[in-house]
Amino acid sequence: MSNHRRPVGERPEFQYVPREPRRHRYLDEDDDQVDYAPPPEDDDVVTTGRHAVVYDDRHVDEPHADYTEPVYEQSAYENPVYEQPFDPEPVYEDGYGPRSYGDARAYRAPAVDDRAYDDPAYADEPVHVDEQYEPVHVDEQYEAHTYPDDRYDTPPDEPDVAFAEAETQIISAIPEEIPPTRAHARTQARRRNQAKGRARRGKLFGALAAVTVLIVLVGIVFVGGKMFFGGPDAPADYAGPGGPEVVVQVHPGDTAEEIASTLAERDVVASGSAFFNAAVQSNAMNSVQPGFYSLSTQIPADDAVQELVDPASRVGQMIISEGRQLHDTTDVQTGAKKKGIYTLISEASCIGEAGQEQCIGYDDLNAAGAGDLSALGVPDWAKDAVAGVPDRDRQLEGLIAAGSWDFDPTAGPAAILQRLVTESSASYEKTGILTAGNQVGLTPYKMLIAASLVEREAMPDDFSKVARVILNRLAVNQALQFDSTVNYALDTTELATTDADRAQVTPWNTYASPGLPATPISSPSIGALQAVEQPAPGDWIYFVTVDSKGTTLFTKNYDEHLANIDQALNNGILNSGR
Repeated sequence: MSNHRRPVGERPEFQYVPREPRRHRYLDEDDDQVDYAPPPEDDDVVTTGRHAVVYDDRHVDEPHADYTEPVYEQSAYENPVYEQPFDPEPVYEDGYGPRSYGDARAYRAPAVDDRAYDDPAYADEPVHVDEQYEPVHVDEQYEAHTYPDDRYDTPPDEPDVAFAEAETQIISAIPEEIPPTRAHARTQARRRNQAKGRARRGKLFGALAAVTVLIVLVGIVFVGGKMFFGGPDAPADYAGPGGPEVVVQVHPGDTAEEIASTLAERDVVASGSAFFNAAVQSNAMNSVQPGFYSLSTQIPADDAVQELVDPASRVGQMIISEGRQLHDTTDVQTGAKKKGIYTLISEASCIGEAGQEQCIGYDDLNAAGAGDLSALGVPDWAKDAVAGVPDRDRQLEGLIAAGSWDFDPTAGPAAILQRLVTESSASYEKTGILTAGNQVGLTPYKMLIAASLVEREAMPDDFSKVARVILNRLAVNQALQFDSTVNYALDTTELATTDADRAQVTPWNTYASPGLPATPISSPSIGALQAVEQPAPGDWIYFVTVDSKGTTLFTKNYDEHLANIDQALNNGILNSGR
């Protein structure tokens, strides 16, 4: 880019003779390098951007004869005007726009030099000197050059400001990136400050909301605590030593507050708030399970917590295993007693100090079990069959399901049995016993009987196969001939039976009578009941257990069955203890 544009303000009648343009600081390869001469110490070098003009240090006392002092309307550095149409660059405080190059920190508005020159080379050209402007340090790649004759000629008699402006115009280098204007920088700074302000306000509002929620929760706890604990005074509490025991129930899902209210109602503690305060300080409270507990009355809250978490306080709890009978049985081989359901209920009903327990007797339970069917909770789908049972002491057999049970030991024998029978019936009905019998040709009660046989005759892996054998034999009216039915009437347990035992005719001996026994012979598991509802497919008629591991062989051929019996005899499985 060169600077030999036609100056603004040129008179049309003036014959403009373009001169050789001043040399740009970016030299072509074939340009001669100009040696750098350091500026004199008397500041006779005037720098403007990347150009420099060197003046003689001669002092002229009188103006030259041909010199005419030009008249300037304005400084050449102030608001230059050019013909080419482009928007003027914004001017910063230092006087340079975004396209300025060089150090302009010391630049201010230029002043007119009042020195006179008698050199003809300067006679027709005014010189502007900025006394505060310091020389500019140029890049190391380029050296400053002086061009004393690089100027436009203006007739001495007609000084023109446009020529002076053109003479002093700075050719600016365009940087790669244009820095933002001061207005744009202020806008960005303002937006950043506004964003920070919004963030601070958001954090402040969040903190205030959290504090508000905390205050509300504290207020709720405070008000609720006063309502529950009865005011700011310490809650009422007994000093001891305690009165007679009472049985309290902890229901499934009870909270500490609900347990505290129950204990206060039963006079175990003086107030629910006292127990609650003690309970929340005891980690052992987490071990309390639903059930019935025997606790002393009128005891301190701390003592009440200790009694409640003591396993010995638990009463009315029992576990009925699968295949358990109502009455006690004796193992023929070992002579060991196997507790029946009535015995388990009696032991679980004991309350009071050791040696002074009060328990429901076995005989009382047996008598209650022979009572009215409706009072005992016998379901409608079993009443007709149970009413015809030949031995009333066995009428509830199979109607109390296997599992873990809790009952109130202070209730009467009939009430306890009624609770157990009712809840057992509900669990049986959940398996589909009311409708599944239609597919196998059995009533719900007969399905319960068949399930008890499966429970006593097979291991769980063979439940569905034994169920199929039962159904196949019933279909052809063939006697079941199960040793378990012989043992039931004798209240004994043994894998094998004697010929004399099998010859005894009872409502339960399936050797002596065809079909199913009169009642279930034990409490079946849910798995055994489901096996009868969905038996395995097969044509088996016979089966026998052949070893102590419980291996059972199934067949429909009688000769094969006899061979399997010999295998069992050789293993000592069918040897009777009688």
